[in-house]
Amino acid sequence: MRKLLSSADIPSAFTLMSVLGPREIRMTFDPKIIGARALLDDTFRGELRLSTRRKTSDLESGRKHVRHTAWITLLSAVLTIPVLALAWAPLAPRPVVYGAVSLALATALQVLVAGQFYVSALRALIFTRIMEMDLLILLSTTTAYVCSVVSFAFQVKGHPLAIGEFFETSTLLVTLIMLGRLVSAFARQKAVETVSVQSLQRQTAVLCDQNGGNAWEIDARLLQYGDFFKVDPDSRITTHGIVVIGATDVDESMVTGEAMPIDKRLGSLVVAGSINGSGAIVVRLTNLPGNNTISTIAAMVNEAKFQKAKTQELVDLVASWFVPIVLALATITFLVWIAVGIVARDQSTGTAVVNAITYGVSVLIVSCPCALGLCVPMVIVIGGGAAAKHDIIVKAATAYEDGCKVSHVALDKTGTLTEGKLTVANEVMLAPSGQLAMSVTLGLVNVSKQPVSVAVTSHLKAKGVEAAALKDVRSIAGKGVEGTYNGDVVRCGNSRWLSLEHLPEVQALLGKGLTVFCVTINHDLVCIFGLSDRLRPETSLVLAELKRRKIAISIISGDDAGATEILAAQLEIPLSNVRSRCTPADKQSYLENLPRGKHDGTIFCGDGTNDAVALAQAKIGLHMSTGSEIARTAADVVLLRPSLDGILVLLDLSHAAMHRVYLNFAWSFVYNLFSNTTSGGCFRTRADTAAVCWVRRDCGMLVGWSDYTGEMQGKKG
Repeated sequence: MRKLLSSADIPSAFTLMSVLGPREIRMTFDPKIIGARALLDDTFRGELRLSTRRKTSDLESGRKHVRHTAWITLLSAVLTIPVLALAWAPLAPRPVVYGAVSLALATALQVLVAGQFYVSALRALIFTRIMEMDLLILLSTTTAYVCSVVSFAFQVKGHPLAIGEFFETSTLLVTLIMLGRLVSAFARQKAVETVSVQSLQRQTAVLCDQNGGNAWEIDARLLQYGDFFKVDPDSRITTHGIVVIGATDVDESMVTGEAMPIDKRLGSLVVAGSINGSGAIVVRLTNLPGNNTISTIAAMVNEAKFQKAKTQELVDLVASWFVPIVLALATITFLVWIAVGIVARDQSTGTAVVNAITYGVSVLIVSCPCALGLCVPMVIVIGGGAAAKHDIIVKAATAYEDGCKVSHVALDKTGTLTEGKLTVANEVMLAPSGQLAMSVTLGLVNVSKQPVSVAVTSHLKAKGVEAAALKDVRSIAGKGVEGTYNGDVVRCGNSRWLSLEHLPEVQALLGKGLTVFCVTINHDLVCIFGLSDRLRPETSLVLAELKRRKIAISIISGDDAGATEILAAQLEIPLSNVRSRCTPADKQSYLENLPRGKHDGTIFCGDGTNDAVALAQAKIGLHMSTGSEIARTAADVVLLRPSLDGILVLLDLSHAAMHRVYLNFAWSFVYNLFSNTTSGGCFRTRADTAAVCWVRRDCGMLVGWSDYTGEMQGKKG
């Protein structure tokens, strides 16, 4: 590799070259000066070839994190269970042997498992000056471990302390915390992308000459400026370009969100990732695959996710207040018991200090935030189960908290407010024999897969029409279908192709925002079909309920202004909250400019690939499952059943879940108040350390599962 690079005549177009491995390098160059194929064939004389594609690491890194957390939790449980058995099982009394085994296991757990708490807690405290949950975990578990080591040392010397050793406390606390971390890791993994926006990018291209000849398939990364490539029927377009040969209709719903195909002919621009229709075309490249709409949308989605304000973890927010309070309580307990021992009980200074340390340490140990660390993950899991019963998948753990602050709901039109399927809304018969006209129409359109033809076919078959037998039926890309019936030429398609857009019957349907489909026999208009995208049956009721809750509503659509405004008027949405002909960037910009107060949360509900950026930008991105996989990956919540009722269910579930979280926090504080006052000696009337030991030994289990019990009781109720 080094010899090859040194002997090559490196052109000035190179800007950077880095070595990735013994047989792999990355080269950065200006593609406007030299192309990728020219670089490999001319500069390096064909001795280099493209490396295999590197997969995005988001999904794999998320899986690795879950696996790592699961293994650490399993290791913690394996080390903890023997310690619990030695402490609680009815075994023969061998304190030194059992203590030695417990010391070894607890030390291993403290180093291998709890070590991560030390790193994260100290990093946060030193660099960000924030007291996170890990700091309180560190204080509690370390205090319990150190005190157990000291107590065991006295046990070995033959002078056992009254409090005894309690290695099971530190080990159990760490294991319960790791259990909460594992639950959180699983919940967060749901939000990891399973399908990348880049999957829209076709990996190969059919290179050809300007006339469409000499075609051969190459890796799309080898395309360069000046190339011509061929696009076969029903295939994905590799990158941006201009049509130089042929005509077709193209599905650009990944950009516009609208299912209606768009006519493409000589000189028309085609977009990367869109689906070609029935015609083959030759395209002159204008943008390389790394600089087209797909890469732009992918970058915008990632940027929106990065810029989305991340709510501070509620647990860390509580811990930032809880930690200093616990430290203050432990210090006060220590000082008070020194004073009580010396002044009120006439104890020596050494005895009073040892007694005070016992109570101060007890306060620290029982304050380990097992309940605080588990109550939010448990609510996420239980809330996810409740959502699943309503066919809702909550991918982002923050959706519950953000759902309580929603003040604005923005919705896409096609496929969200509407069903995304064209249906015949109007039918105008102009032929003397309407039955014959419909029969001939069905015979012509039932062979086409174009959305308008499919809708007309379904409509006519539902009326019981029998298809007439036509000959020489063929599709004309971007225009319609034609054939012959008893020697007569029959055509059906858009009004522009048939030159009928000036007729009053056609204008009347266009004025209603309908898609017009005309049928002619020997150039005589025989029937007209007006098609529309039917409104979902629950749309009006859901929007009315949102208005009753004083939640603002907007429509953001890629459709034309006429159709969007007609729908908005039907739903009584003010035109100031309506945007039409929106690109992905326009939708993102609209959401960015909405109010952003403390209680101003936004839901965006969409279904198409063109909605992916908006779904990532909104506080809660809500995806209709009938839409694209690309949009689903960018969303925080997925509605498995395509019904807008899911918005109301999500809002109600968010309020219920956060109510349960706050209730769990309250229960945790009440329990910690009771355990701290007990361990601090507030109810102690004589020198009886057994009660303190009991609280210290069992607090981990009680605190760890107290909120879980509260959850189950709340669910049953």
